[in-house]
Amino acid sequence: MTSFINQVRLTFLWALRDKILHAVLGVALLMLVLVPVLSLFSMRQVQELAITLTLSAISFSLLGISVFLGSSSIWRDIERRYTSSVLTLPLTRTTYVAGRLAGILLFIVLSALVLGIAGACVIAAMSGYYPSDVPVRWSHVAIAIGCNVVKYALVAALALLLSSISTSFFLPFFGTVILYLAGSGSQDVYEYISSSYGSTIPKAFIAVIKLIYYLIPNLAIFDFTLNAVYGLPLTWEGLFFALAYGMVYTLILLIIACSIFGRRQLP
Repeated sequence: MTSFINQVRLTFLWALRDKILHAVLGVALLMLVLVPVLSLFSMRQVQELAITLTLSAISFSLLGISVFLGSSSIWRDIERRYTSSVLTLPLTRTTYVAGRLAGILLFIVLSALVLGIAGACVIAAMSGYYPSDVPVRWSHVAIAIGCNVVKYALVAALALLLSSISTSFFLPFFGTVILYLAGSGSQDVYEYISSSYGSTIPKAFIAVIKLIYYLIPNLAIFDFTLNAVYGLPLTWEGLFFALAYGMVYTLILLIIACSIFGRRQLP
C-alpha cells in the first residue's frame, strides 16, 4: 500500500509541475473568461449559452489532460529509464501501473474542481445579469461535470493501456484521440443502422459495426449537457448506468494494462 501511495503522489506531483498541463489549464481559464463575451451573441439565451460554453471548455480541457497524461506517463518513464530503476525496488508492475492511473485521476478531479468553481462564477454572473425563464440548476451542472470526470477517467485508462503496449508517444496519443471520437459518435451510428434507414446496408457490415459498438467505449452516455443547460429532469437509472459503466470499463482497461505491462520486456 505504501508503494502504491508513493506512485500516486509522484504521478500527481509530476502532473502539477508539467508545463504543458499548465498551458492546457491556462487556455481553459482563458476560454472561461471569454464565455461572457461569447454568450452575448445569443440575445435570447445568454444564460443557456454561457452554461453550454462553460461545460464545453471544461470538457475540452479534461480531454487534453487525460489524453496527455495517459499517453505520456509510462512512455516518459521508459524513455528516461526510470522504470528500469524503480522496478528493482519492492514494487510490482501492477502497483506501478495502478499508481500511475490513480495519480492521473486525482489530477483530473482537481482540475475539474478548479475549472468547475471558475465556471460556476461565470455562470452565476451571466445568469444574474441576463436571467432566464429557466433557473440554473446547480445540481445538474455539478452532475454534468462529475460525469465528465468519469468519462475522462475512462479515456485516461484507455491512453494508459495503449501506452503500456507502445514504445512511442504517438500511438497512445493519436490512438486515444481516434477512439475518443469513435466512442463519442458510436451511439448515433448504432441508432442509425438500427432504424429503418439501415435496411439498405449489408447485414455483414451492420454486424461489424455492432461488434465495434460493443467493444469501444460508449462516451455519449456521459453527456448530461442538455439537462444542465435547460434544467431537464435526470433519470437516476441513466445516471447510475453511466457511473457504473465508466467505473467497470475503466477497471477492465486497468486490468488489461497491468497484464500487458507485466509481460512486457523493458529496455
